[in-house]
Amino acid sequence: MNSDSGSSGSLLIVDDEAVAVANLAHALRKTGYSVITRTTGPGGMEALEHNRFDVVLTDLRMERIGGITILNRALDLDPDTAVVLITGHASLDSAVATMRAGAYHYIARPFRLDDVRKVVANAMEHTRLRRENRELRNQVNNNRSGVRIITRNAALQRLLETAQQIAPTDCNVLISGESGAGKELLARYIHRQSGRADKPFMAVNCGALQEELLASELFGYGKGAGEKRSGLIEAADDGTLFLDEIGDMSLAMQIKLLRVLQEREVLHPGSTRPIPVDVRLLAATNCDLRKEVDSGHFRHDLYSRLDAVTLQLPPLAERRDDIPLLACHFLKKVAHRIGHSVVDIDPEAMTMLRDHDYPGNVRELENLIERGVALATGRKLTSAQLPPALGDRAIHVVRAMGDQLPTLEERETEYIRWVLKRTGGNRTRAAGILGIDRVSLWRKLKNLKAGD
Repeated sequence: MNSDSGSSGSLLIVDDEAVAVANLAHALRKTGYSVITRTTGPGGMEALEHNRFDVVLTDLRMERIGGITILNRALDLDPDTAVVLITGHASLDSAVATMRAGAYHYIARPFRLDDVRKVVANAMEHTRLRRENRELRNQVNNNRSGVRIITRNAALQRLLETAQQIAPTDCNVLISGESGAGKELLARYIHRQSGRADKPFMAVNCGALQEELLASELFGYGKGAGEKRSGLIEAADDGTLFLDEIGDMSLAMQIKLLRVLQEREVLHPGSTRPIPVDVRLLAATNCDLRKEVDSGHFRHDLYSRLDAVTLQLPPLAERRDDIPLLACHFLKKVAHRIGHSVVDIDPEAMTMLRDHDYPGNVRELENLIERGVALATGRKLTSAQLPPALGDRAIHVVRAMGDQLPTLEERETEYIRWVLKRTGGNRTRAAGILGIDRVSLWRKLKNLKAGD
């Protein structure tokens, strides 16, 4: 059993007070967790042997087998599991002892259910982050191409499988996606998977240069017998040329590029002798090139050359399961670069990062982490180091799904789910934030479940 089974996390409760166990299990199941209960220490040990839990909530003092023994066994089986100890003998000494033994937290009796929910929610996030960190390290260690594309998102994984299949074929590829989504990274990934991997990879942003400068970059420049310089097309011979934001290229430049692709040769400015080149072209755009062709802003014949294979990169907002992985990756990278000892992101900060819409995509996330690490004073990046407006969804990024804009009902559904998540599943608080009564919220949730 694990948290991937449709619940928001798996939980083991071990306590020899049967009524307390039943009350805790009922409350935490309503929050959305998958819960297994045991009323004896040996029963708790048996459950650990046959299941994988995100969090273990156990009484400290029980007959035969106590909470410390359960703690040690849980960590032996899975060091990432967060163990929370319940004690009716609360004292500073017992709290320190449980933390030294490896407990994530402790709860003193008598406790409030809201306090338990909060501790368990934070413990779940702690476990999730530790496992995602471990997965990230494994991805990095197993990466053989030298280009890291960090993802656990099913859609992006399928896209990478397609990229691997077409990489050795030498066909031109058009990569489509929003700015900052990682189009150049994907192009480098394709290059490293191809038979040209040990040859040059040359990249230029067509939208960042004026036409004359772009021509010099691509084709070189020279004045008679004076100074001459080869361009990127010639420099990429036998390798790969990546043209980012190709939709910004002028029609005159498009004609010159088309000639290179058709004739497989490049002509230096001021020269009459063409130079043969063998270049694979990868291009990227954040606009709809098909519409640009229809409007006359992009040549149809060049589009046909580029569109042998099109790969559509999803925006970061559509792969939220990747945000913790990427955030931890950037944290480690930035902390190492600037010499800070920040090694973790606390749950509240991670929730803010996970809930943001990222109009700037992966590049924006990296910038946020860089800011946070620079401002951090301890070993954890906290919400205090993130922009206060990050948690404010008053301004929401509306993205089209293909040619279709989302309906108002779809946006309302997304917002209701977000508020419920932020309130830990507390429907009374959620209804208050939404400005409706509990009965209205209940009806809306019933309709959501019927539509899922």
